[in-house]
Amino acid sequence: QVQLRESGGGLGQAGGSLRLSCAASGLTFTSYAMGWFRQAPGKEREFVAGISRSGVVRDYLDPVKGRFTISRDNAQNTVYLQMSSLKPEDTAVYYCAADRQAGNVVRDRWNQYEYWGQGTQVTVSS
Repeated sequence: QVQLRESGGGLGQAGGSLRLSCAASGLTFTSYAMGWFRQAPGKEREFVAGISRSGVVRDYLDPVKGRFTISRDNAQNTVYLQMSSLKPEDTAVYYCAADRQAGNVVRDRWNQYEYWGQGTQVTVSS
């Protein structure tokens, strides 16, 4: 049974930092590109960041470039999202997801990802 379990969400202040983690189990982690998506109330789920199987390729949503960093530890089956210079518009539920078909690239559409975590709330106060 595949499980993706996010942690690290919570309340942050504008200009501050939070670090999200996603621990994967039940899959061969190195066979999957990993992504972080977010969904704010009343908005569609959007791609935030993704990392290829090897960790070499990374991609980001334009508004988070330079502020967020995605990384992965293949020995720990874990993917991270370091969020800095937080803004109130970063408030959303953040989901990690796994994509087996990506090959050595990163894809940015939610329906390309097979497995999803339950989500973790991030709230940024101004």
